[in-house]
Amino acid sequence: MLAITQLNQFYGQSHTLWDLDLHIPRGACFSLMGRNGVGKTTLLQCIMGLLPVQSGAMALAGTDLRGQPAHARAGLGIGYVPQGRMIFPLLTVEENLRVGLPARGDGCRDIPEPIFAIFPVLRTMLRRRGGDLSGGQQQQLAIGRALVTDPQLLVLDEPTEGIQPNIVHEIGDIIKRLNAELGLTVLLVEQKLPFVQRVCDHFAIMDKGRVVAGGGIGELDAALVKRYLTV
Repeated sequence: MLAITQLNQFYGQSHTLWDLDLHIPRGACFSLMGRNGVGKTTLLQCIMGLLPVQSGAMALAGTDLRGQPAHARAGLGIGYVPQGRMIFPLLTVEENLRVGLPARGDGCRDIPEPIFAIFPVLRTMLRRRGGDLSGGQQQQLAIGRALVTDPQLLVLDEPTEGIQPNIVHEIGDIIKRLNAELGLTVLLVEQKLPFVQRVCDHFAIMDKGRVVAGGGIGELDAALVKRYLTV
């Protein structure tokens, strides 16, 4: 589904991603892990076209992403839920959801009904401003806004950040449902190891701007956790 090869990225003179390779199979629920500051969010922003890359290749289902602006990548089938959710606090829930509709390739201009089947709370709050929602409700809104674009690949950056534990479990169930029932390929950055082990079937670990380990989730053993993930 997503193939990244020999990717290099710089912030000014600072080399942040080093010959990075990452391959995400179609239908996977894939976790990108690593300590703070190793380049995980930078990589997601490169995938979305929000940061330029110096060299390397990126392709979604065989389509070259290099040179494609961010809005075009959404149109190609990538839905993005950024860290901190980044919903529009002064817009209503309905207006937030409608923001994603122009990226659809089928011309649909109505919020798809399955969004409300997945997130029934959003239907009851259509007229409420996004900024008035709880953290968990805002995360549901952010995921719903990404799903409105009808993506093939759903990219989530720290989806459990700042959310109470019972809602974290619910978000995990939603991601599993999207992956299993709707066939969405999922790429998420996440720090909570139990969440990753419950939700994901593949993983990769980053360290110092490189992917240093990866495989099926059953291969995420104590030695890897101790070497690359513990603080």
